[in-house]
Amino acid sequence: MEAARDRLAPDVVAAGLQVLFCGINPGLMTAATGHHFARPGNRFWPVLHLSSFTPRLLKPSEQGELLSYGLGITNVVARATARADELSANEYREGGRLLAAKVGRLRPRWLAVVGVTAYRAAFDDRRAVIGPQERTFGSTRVWVLPNPSGLNAHWTATTMAEEFGRLREAASEGPREAAQDQ
Repeated sequence: MEAARDRLAPDVVAAGLQVLFCGINPGLMTAATGHHFARPGNRFWPVLHLSSFTPRLLKPSEQGELLSYGLGITNVVARATARADELSANEYREGGRLLAAKVGRLRPRWLAVVGVTAYRAAFDDRRAVIGPQERTFGSTRVWVLPNPSGLNAHWTATTMAEEFGRLREAASEGPREAAQDQ
């Protein structure tokens, strides 16, 4: 796994997605396999299915199928590490800047950042909480979701699926409303 350190994991993206999920940064398993949220204890894929974003439980190796559901995956910081605490404050801030530019190009309906700590660090928003945010990027709304890492004991797969489901419902509601950058 150590050989995967600092590698990049390719985004799974397209223009006009319903939801662009954004992880903190690739873990070593993701970098080694090229598949997002690949670590066996990560609950992203089960929660995506439990919340009805996908009709069946996808494996990390099937991540390309997300595009057919209007979903995609990127990261705040592209560099792979064993733990998110190996990232510097500058990496988070630069990642937030690059992510804002990516969202501006791709124009997803929602940007869903998985991890409130990563969102706070990337966008210097110390008061952010789980749920929809006031910040927008053009017409893209922002939702902060719980981190699906198996290390996040504050959230169960069931409670995470409820929050992901709230986002799914919001993403399926009516036409896009024009919003201004904040």
